[in-house]
Amino acid sequence: MASTSKFQAFLTETGDIARFTGRYFVQGVRPRFEIGELLRQCFLIGYNSFPLVGLTGFIMGLVLTMQLRPSLVDYGVESQLPVMVGVAIVREIGPVITALIFAGKIASSMGAELGSMKVTEQIDAMEVSGTNPFKYLVVTRVAASTLMLPILVILGDTIALLGSFIGVNIRANTSFTLFFRQIVNSFNFGDVLPAYIKTYFFGFAVGIIGCYKGYYSKKGTEGVGRAANSAVVMSSILIFIIDLIAVQITDLLGIN
Repeated sequence: MASTSKFQAFLTETGDIARFTGRYFVQGVRPRFEIGELLRQCFLIGYNSFPLVGLTGFIMGLVLTMQLRPSLVDYGVESQLPVMVGVAIVREIGPVITALIFAGKIASSMGAELGSMKVTEQIDAMEVSGTNPFKYLVVTRVAASTLMLPILVILGDTIALLGSFIGVNIRANTSFTLFFRQIVNSFNFGDVLPAYIKTYFFGFAVGIIGCYKGYYSKKGTEGVGRAANSAVVMSSILIFIIDLIAVQITDLLGIN
């Protein structure tokens, strides 16, 4: 009985999120467009996320290089280390790890911020004053997260490759130009474009879930904490699901 009620609650919430997403698209194409708030959210989301994304990317590239080196040395293909690390970071590790960091930082922030506005009735006050709170609060934040995550992924991948370059030079002596030329020459269409496109879906999922959880937060301050926590968990799960679907689509289309 309990499992049935949980399944029903899951289906109900899934439907609510679908309606919330549909409302986003309807409100997003209707004037008046909150360009100023959108730009402000883009700056805040990108600025607040970049230090953590950059640090994570640098450590990821450095550690991955140091961990792969012994295995490649055993097989006598140490020269392929830059290529393997570069492809792994650009195709999969960089976008997914950056999206997870982004979810932990931004989804929780959106859930807590909008949840606080909900329980203190600030959203209701905006409706009474004639402002469209959904367009001002939700549309701008979801659009900003969708636009900023791909940029953060590019920056994170670049910093991760710099970390990898340092890792390679701990035991060897490779020039900067040779290292990056070897990586760039190994890339093809299937390595870069699918990995970049799916980051837009990652950013959209993080924005939608974070805003949904906060916009419909309940039960006072306790509900705000639950909204922030569940926003991170659900957006992280969605990132893995989207990544799985993207990999399957790429495989079916023969993009490699």
